[in-house]
Amino acid sequence: QVQLVESGGGLVQPGGSLRLSCVASRNIFDGYTMGWYRQAPGKSRETVATITADGRANYEAPVKGRFFIARDNDRYTLYLGMTNLRPDDTAVYYCNGDSLVQLGTDFWGQGTQVTVSS
Repeated sequence: QVQLVESGGGLVQPGGSLRLSCVASRNIFDGYTMGWYRQAPGKSRETVATITADGRANYEAPVKGRFFIARDNDRYTLYLGMTNLRPDDTAVYYCNGDSLVQLGTDFWGQGTQVTVSS
């Protein structure tokens, strides 16, 4: 069974923090680079951060130093710690296998909404 299930989003004030989780099926997660992606209203989906199977992380410029990606290879779970959140971080956040994303996959989970507002 193929699955991507994101959770942990919510409404938070500017400067606040959240931790997102994503449970993936083994065939997407095991041994592959995973990533977090987000789509804000009226915008295209963009990469937030990626992490290789052995834990090397890469962050896009807007989130570098504020977001932290991690993975639990035993639980096929991906995490995104978000700190010092800003209104422009408001988006639906998704996880996926990065190679699948680069190939233009149509398979995505339901995402989790993050809203940063006072």
